[in-house]
Amino acid sequence: MAVPIEELAKEWLRLDKDPDTQDEIYQLLNANNKGELELRLRNRMTFGTAGLRAKMQAGFGFINSLTIIQTSQGLAEYLLANVPDVKKRGVVIGRDARHNAEKFMRLAITAFVAKGIRVYCYTLPVHTPLVPFGVNYLNAAAGVMLTASHNPAQDNGYKVWWSNGCQIIPPHDTGIAAAIEQNLEPLSWDDSIIENTFLVEGELGQTRDAYYQAVAAAATIHHQPDFRHSKVRFVYTPLHGVGLPFLEHVISEMEIPAKVLSTGMSVVAEQAATDPNFPTVKFPNPEEKGALDLAIHTADHAGVTLILANDPDADRFAAAEKVEGKWHQFTGNQIGVLLAAHVYETYPSDENHPRSNLTLISSTVSSQMISFCAKAEGVHHVETLTGFKWIGNKALELEAEGYDVRYGYEEALGYMSPAVVHDKDGIVAAAIFLTAVERWRKQGMTPFQKLQSMYQTYGYFADGNTYLISPSAEVTKEVFASIRKLGVPHKYPSYLGHFKIHRWRDLTEGFDTAGHNHVPDLPVSKDSEMITVELEHNTRFTMRGSGTEPKIKIYVDAKGDTMESAQKRANEVRNEIVKTWFDPEKWGFKLPFQPE
Repeated sequence: MAVPIEELAKEWLRLDKDPDTQDEIYQLLNANNKGELELRLRNRMTFGTAGLRAKMQAGFGFINSLTIIQTSQGLAEYLLANVPDVKKRGVVIGRDARHNAEKFMRLAITAFVAKGIRVYCYTLPVHTPLVPFGVNYLNAAAGVMLTASHNPAQDNGYKVWWSNGCQIIPPHDTGIAAAIEQNLEPLSWDDSIIENTFLVEGELGQTRDAYYQAVAAAATIHHQPDFRHSKVRFVYTPLHGVGLPFLEHVISEMEIPAKVLSTGMSVVAEQAATDPNFPTVKFPNPEEKGALDLAIHTADHAGVTLILANDPDADRFAAAEKVEGKWHQFTGNQIGVLLAAHVYETYPSDENHPRSNLTLISSTVSSQMISFCAKAEGVHHVETLTGFKWIGNKALELEAEGYDVRYGYEEALGYMSPAVVHDKDGIVAAAIFLTAVERWRKQGMTPFQKLQSMYQTYGYFADGNTYLISPSAEVTKEVFASIRKLGVPHKYPSYLGHFKIHRWRDLTEGFDTAGHNHVPDLPVSKDSEMITVELEHNTRFTMRGSGTEPKIKIYVDAKGDTMESAQKRANEVRNEIVKTWFDPEKWGFKLPFQPE
């Protein structure tokens, strides 16, 4: 029998010592608002490979002081049971500039100290990649970042890296989740201990300096541009986030002269300072429509034709270029292949660096174009599951096998340089992009012109990506099951509309028509929905349930002889998927567009 909601409310009031969230539940209980109490208290947030991300408000299902303490205590116990010398090695903790970030960080530190674990903390707001960098640099047992990345202002999150500097993967996620459930009673709310213990070390200025040097080295490892006479000009926006000081330090470390920097870099004034309310954008995500409007206005006013951007925690990177009077915002895939080209074109390819050993990694939802580039250029390419937890860990695995992994990317504006961190990093991506832009300039090309040159060489590739907002997790599971049933008595349908299916890879059911004994070569998980389909004419798509939002995401990638033909096919396939397999009217999905 379910515990009465009044009992859950009383338990919350007993555990929570934060007066703000305690009062929220007290007011709901006093008003007998059982519906809202059920929403807040009945189900606990699920800790997964992405950690936690949710709205900040009272309740076991949301981000607040109590759930931060409980999560930290569970993680601490899991580390004590699974990592040797964890008390000595310690954990690295950072936070961005969101609401409550500093309070949550202090409570997390308090929880680790209560377990006798050393803590290295970044006192001031930092960008997310500095935490995994610190894990490696300080040989720490784990890393924690308080951030919700590019989510709306009311959200926050709790992200975890393992001792290898990579985001956690199974079985650590379920192990940590179980440990959280066993450590719900707060050991301490007294964060004043931070100033009165030898277990906490703050600032970490030496770690920051080492990071700046690592980024500058990675950006210029095979090509040292002479920026003294550079004519590259660009507008930069951190979208009210933490990116600006980190990019400025990296640029300084790259020895770009101050004169060049002062005349070449313009910052969007309204978005330069951190502001957790993100007042000038609807969503602080450079992928979202309108997010770069102020940057475009700034660039037009200054007569600049290039824009660089980071999301608020600066782990993602975006770029746009003015082409023939109109702004072209590069997709994540377009930036992905541009950076990949810079990596393999500047690789030394000598007897100490055989070209076949150079390795590029991308996720299965990213464009096929990188694999076509790699094959044509004689370099190694590997595909992983979605997410940098898989890309980073695969890079470590390949490095252990002797491969020279120099680059990884995912279409959602995430780019990795393993020489710095085994995770996405918007600052290192910006630094490498600037180096590439200067090199292309001396070759007589802008980034857009370089991209056109690549299309002419490797073929044209276009995205048809979209998403559907699902009414519930149950509906998501049900619709995926209905799609599989279209193939009965087989395990998959033969057609999508009039498009013939050539390959079906189901990473939920563990079935792949191209795999040995029909077994996929990528990890299988019954807990998440993910199907990849290959059609004729080098067209493929992936459908998956989001791990952090109530969305079904669809990624379509099509190759054509022209951009127009590639885009037409990508759009046709996307529309057919939505109308034929997901049928929004039947299932109650909400769409960001109207399929034709």
